Amino acid sequence: MPPMPPPRAGTPPAEAVAPLMRGLSVLRQLTDARGTLSPSELERATGLARSTVDRVTATLARMGYVRHDGRTVSLAPRLMEVGNAYLAALRLPALLGERADALADTLDESVSLAVPDGDGIRFVHQATRRRAMSLSFRIGDPLPVERTAAGLVFAAGWDETEWRRWRERRAADPEDRGFPAVPPRERPADGSARELRALAREVGERGWALDDQRIEPGLVALAVPVRAPDGEVTCAVSVVSHTSRHSAASLRRAILPRLRKAADAMERALREAPPPEAPPAAAARLAAWTGASKLELGREFVESLARGLTVLTAFGEERGTLSLSGVAEATGLSRATARRALITLEHLGYLTASERAFRLTPRVLALGFPVLSRLTLPQIAAPHLTSLAERVHDSASMAVLAGDDVQYTARVATGRVMSVDVTLGTRFPAYATSLGRVMLAGLPPGEREGRLADADPRALTPHTVTAPARLARLLDRVAEDGYALVDEELEDGLRSLAVPVRERGGRVVAAVNVAMHTSRRTLEECAGEVLPALRAAATAIEADLHIAGRFARVPAV
Repeated sequence: MPPMPPPRAGTPPAEAVAPLMRGLSVLRQLTDARGTLSPSELERATGLARSTVDRVTATLARMGYVRHDGRTVSLAPRLMEVGNAYLAALRLPALLGERADALADTLDESVSLAVPDGDGIRFVHQATRRRAMSLSFRIGDPLPVERTAAGLVFAAGWDETEWRRWRERRAADPEDRGFPAVPPRERPADGSARELRALAREVGERGWALDDQRIEPGLVALAVPVRAPDGEVTCAVSVVSHTSRHSAASLRRAILPRLRKAADAMERALREAPPPEAPPAAAARLAAWTGASKLELGREFVESLARGLTVLTAFGEERGTLSLSGVAEATGLSRATARRALITLEHLGYLTASERAFRLTPRVLALGFPVLSRLTLPQIAAPHLTSLAERVHDSASMAVLAGDDVQYTARVATGRVMSVDVTLGTRFPAYATSLGRVMLAGLPPGEREGRLADADPRALTPHTVTAPARLARLLDRVAEDGYALVDEELEDGLRSLAVPVRERGGRVVAAVNVAMHTSRRTLEECAGEVLPALRAAATAIEADLHIAGRFARVPAV
């Protein structure tokens, strides 16, 4: 795969969509600022008028791509659907990700898949070891070619045009300030362009590249190419370690044979991969949705921005490349509108065209993906728990299973005189809580039965259910109903209602609840008033989790 072309310099084409360019600028500035800026800061960073910033952020908020509370604008998980479209179209994470994960487990080292992006690289898959000193790079992070082992793999195939672009970038940015994921250079770059070209030629001849602390002191890496069936280098697979575990030389001696074997298996997987399935039926609902949004928000909704961003999400595994007609059909846009959006996106480097077919470039990942791929489940849940607590006027929480207990990982308390006092990290017996029961009910039947058989429940109040057979019946009912209502079993006067949170595959990974004093509502009022709001919050959390977790790991705590 040849390096992606950089954004075209100079004046935008006459047919470029200015509002789309402004919206993408806002998203890039938010990404560079690690996800959050005030409207005033966005105004200064983008050079746009405050009224334009407000209209752009209102439109992005309507799309679910940002959250705007009046004081700050923050990237929202739904924006990851743009990067997901690129990763799905690329197919490498889906085809090779499990093999990279298995290699990381075997070696007990971090393993990455990277693709070229101009004179840099971007990660498209990460299998990171959790250590005190662990790899902090995430999917979508850009790194300079000359400071990475994976980058040297790609530089081995550069022509004179790519080398010229690299020299121009290096002269304009000698400290690598344009690569926020890496530490700035504290001194002029080591080695000349001639020396780097000689090193790249050597990498091409021997088939592997070594990074001896080029990124930062203490970090060493080894990379080899993975070739597509046509022989082109489609990605690089690299193993990263710390000098406390390996020197560069010992990493090569210990890892290279197994890394090459893994790369061979990846190439075989690419050769044997089935073709993508036929694309689903065309989605022609965009015009209706944008029209309704325009009617509701008036001039605050920038329709051309929403349409342009939808062009990016039209791509995917079934639509790795699209013609102008294909984009129009997939989005429901007119050919003229789709054409202007494509011209704009190609000018900015988010699309590349060949023989009238367009495809996404790795630069799409620069739209929030590195920031949002760092989100944990509690961070994803936080705004939804806040909305839930405001709606029902009682405390809302999230918890995960921790052995035989539930452990609170997110919480929004109300300001009542009499409220439930729980802090993050608090643990309670799972059998006596609504949170625990929905998570126990979500376990496979065999595991659920084993947990009940090993449990030794004790009465925490006169109402606590402790009989294993009765607990089993209660869990069966919870699994059938999809919620648990626990009344004064954990503490006298405490009533709580919980529903599960499921990952993309359907597995229960957490639970959310509303807890209150028994004087607040009857059992019937809990089911009639609180349960619908609770389910809506869980559905919103799951929607964000499913987008965020499609190609990135979302830690549960």
